[in-house]
Amino acid sequence: MSSRKVSVDLFSIKKIQPKCGEVSGLLRALAHPGRLLILGHLTSEPKTVTELQSLCGLSQSQLSQFLSRMRAEGLVDYSRTGRFLTYRVSDERISGLIRSIQTIFCK
Repeated sequence: MSSRKVSVDLFSIKKIQPKCGEVSGLLRALAHPGRLLILGHLTSEPKTVTELQSLCGLSQSQLSQFLSRMRAEGLVDYSRTGRFLTYRVSDERISGLIRSIQTIFCK
Protein backbone atom coordinates (compact mmCIF):
# COMPACT_ATOMS: atom_id res chain seq x y z
CA MET A 1 0.00 0.00 0.00
CA SER A 2 1.25 3.46 -0.84
CA SER A 3 1.89 5.90 1.97
CA ARG A 4 0.54 8.74 -0.16
CA LYS A 5 -1.52 11.25 1.84
CA VAL A 6 -5.16 11.50 0.86
CA SER A 7 -7.10 14.60 1.75
CA VAL A 8 -10.71 13.93 2.71
CA ASP A 9 -12.80 16.85 3.78
CA LEU A 10 -15.42 16.67 6.50
CA PHE A 11 -18.21 17.26 3.97
CA SER A 12 -17.29 14.06 2.08
CA ILE A 13 -17.24 12.04 5.31
CA LYS A 14 -20.70 13.27 6.29
CA LYS A 15 -22.07 12.43 2.83
CA ILE A 16 -20.86 8.83 2.92
CA GLN A 17 -21.77 8.15 6.56
CA PRO A 18 -25.38 7.08 5.81
CA LYS A 19 -24.09 4.74 3.06
CA CYS A 20 -21.37 3.02 5.11
CA GLY A 21 -23.44 -0.14 5.65
CA GLU A 22 -24.25 -0.47 1.94
CA VAL A 23 -20.63 0.16 0.91
CA SER A 24 -19.23 -2.27 3.45
CA GLY A 25 -21.68 -4.95 2.26
CA LEU A 26 -20.56 -4.42 -1.33
CA LEU A 27 -16.89 -4.58 -0.38
CA ARG A 28 -17.53 -7.77 1.58
CA ALA A 29 -19.22 -9.27 -1.51
CA LEU A 30 -16.16 -8.37 -3.59
CA ALA A 31 -13.70 -9.78 -1.06
CA HIS A 32 -12.65 -12.86 -3.01
CA PRO A 33 -10.13 -13.04 -5.87
CA GLY A 34 -12.47 -15.22 -7.96
CA ARG A 35 -15.39 -12.78 -7.71
CA LEU A 36 -13.12 -9.84 -8.54
CA LEU A 37 -11.77 -11.69 -11.57
CA ILE A 38 -15.26 -12.51 -12.83
CA LEU A 39 -16.43 -8.92 -12.40
CA GLY A 40 -13.29 -7.67 -14.13
CA HIS A 41 -14.19 -9.71 -17.20
CA LEU A 42 -17.86 -8.72 -17.08
CA THR A 43 -17.08 -5.01 -16.78
CA SER A 44 -16.07 -4.80 -20.43
CA GLU A 45 -19.08 -6.71 -21.81
CA PRO A 46 -21.51 -9.53 -20.96
CA LYS A 47 -20.10 -13.05 -21.17
CA THR A 48 -21.50 -16.57 -21.33
CA VAL A 49 -20.69 -19.08 -18.61
CA THR A 50 -18.43 -20.92 -21.07
CA GLU A 51 -16.51 -17.70 -21.85
CA LEU A 52 -16.13 -16.89 -18.15
CA GLN A 53 -14.92 -20.39 -17.35
CA SER A 54 -12.26 -20.14 -20.05
CA LEU A 55 -11.18 -16.60 -19.13
CA CYS A 56 -11.07 -17.16 -15.37
CA GLY A 57 -9.60 -20.65 -15.33
CA LEU A 58 -12.18 -21.81 -12.79
CA SER A 59 -13.89 -25.18 -12.70
CA GLN A 60 -17.53 -25.26 -13.73
CA SER A 61 -18.47 -25.99 -10.12
CA GLN A 62 -16.48 -23.04 -8.71
CA LEU A 63 -17.81 -20.65 -11.33
CA SER A 64 -21.37 -21.80 -10.72
CA GLN A 65 -21.00 -21.22 -6.96
CA PHE A 66 -19.50 -17.76 -7.48
CA LEU A 67 -22.17 -16.70 -9.98
CA SER A 68 -24.97 -18.01 -7.78
CA ARG A 69 -23.72 -16.03 -4.80
CA MET A 70 -23.07 -12.94 -6.95
CA ARG A 71 -26.65 -13.10 -8.28
CA ALA A 72 -28.00 -13.38 -4.73
CA GLU A 73 -25.91 -10.37 -3.67
CA GLY A 74 -27.10 -8.31 -6.64
CA LEU A 75 -23.69 -8.01 -8.29
CA VAL A 76 -24.66 -9.69 -11.57
CA ASP A 77 -27.74 -10.34 -13.70
CA TYR A 78 -28.17 -12.87 -16.45
CA SER A 79 -30.28 -13.59 -19.49
CA ARG A 80 -31.00 -16.93 -21.09
CA THR A 81 -30.78 -17.58 -24.82
CA GLY A 82 -31.68 -21.18 -25.50
CA ARG A 83 -29.46 -23.20 -23.19
CA PHE A 84 -26.86 -20.44 -22.74
CA LEU A 85 -26.73 -18.03 -19.80
CA THR A 86 -25.10 -14.67 -20.43
CA TYR A 87 -23.99 -12.70 -17.36
CA ARG A 88 -23.48 -8.95 -16.97
CA VAL A 89 -22.70 -6.58 -14.10
CA SER A 90 -26.02 -5.51 -12.59
CA ASP A 91 -25.17 -1.93 -11.66
CA GLU A 92 -22.94 0.62 -13.40
CA ARG A 93 -21.63 1.70 -9.99
CA ILE A 94 -20.11 -1.78 -9.57
CA SER A 95 -18.50 -1.52 -13.01
CA GLY A 96 -17.11 1.89 -12.06
CA LEU A 97 -15.70 0.50 -8.82
CA ILE A 98 -14.05 -2.42 -10.66
CA ARG A 99 -12.55 -0.01 -13.22
CA SER A 100 -11.21 2.12 -10.35
CA ILE A 101 -9.66 -0.95 -8.73
CA GLN A 102 -8.07 -1.86 -12.06
CA THR A 103 -6.70 1.67 -12.46
CA ILE A 104 -5.22 1.75 -8.95
CA PHE A 105 -3.77 -1.77 -8.83
CA CYS A 106 -3.02 -2.66 -12.46
CA LYS A 107 -0.81 0.22 -13.60
